[in-house]
Amino acid sequence: MSGRPTRNKPAGGPALAALLLLASAAALAAPLPLAGETFTYAGDAMSTTLASGAEHALLKGNARIEAADMRITAEEIELFGKDFIYALCRGAVHVVDAKRGIELTAKELFYNRRDKIARVTGNAVMIDLKNEMVVKGGFIEDRDAEGLTIVQIGVRILKKDLVCRAEFARYWRDKKLLELSGMPFVRRKNDQYQAARIVVDLDTEAMTFEGDVKGSLESPGSGQGGQEAAVEAGGSGR
Repeated sequence: MSGRPTRNKPAGGPALAALLLLASAAALAAPLPLAGETFTYAGDAMSTTLASGAEHALLKGNARIEAADMRITAEEIELFGKDFIYALCRGAVHVVDAKRGIELTAKELFYNRRDKIARVTGNAVMIDLKNEMVVKGGFIEDRDAEGLTIVQIGVRILKKDLVCRAEFARYWRDKKLLELSGMPFVRRKNDQYQAARIVVDLDTEAMTFEGDVKGSLESPGSGQGGQEAAVEAGGSGR
């Protein structure tokens, strides 16, 4: 643990002041438990308040926090709440979740380590290493307990032969299901699909369509030409 806590200068001379400073630094370096979880934090500079009910810490410069298999780094991290369960991270945010094989980058992150919920904004990018997928959007909310990721605003999802666009998406990692809405568009190799709602099975790449379904399929040997297909609004296809 590193950092420079902000404290009032104690009375009693230099020797007592040094002793108290060492004691306070040791207390700040101690892990903060949460249901058996070890949590540590550090930064080039730090100010903190540990009074009950007003816990607060501000880390600046190479700010970082670590909890279980997760590591978060940023230019600035603000910690608050009992046992510092909330973290607000700003500037060059980078999250590595080794257990789930997920990386997140963004301009800003709010993290609730008790409920395992992360919300990232500003050119948010999530890399799912286990499922070999990249998710981009203006806002990403990851709910670990539900195995659900919600993506909004300019959604872009890339996976092998799949390219998906939409304004709203829900991604269930364990089920490997992707639901797209808000002018969704899916391209699989050279085939293209549009509908009011598209559900993609990321394991089999099977797709379900609802509402104003349109497709452009490229037949083998057709070159640049394609076979057009459309279904009226309210219809569905697979």
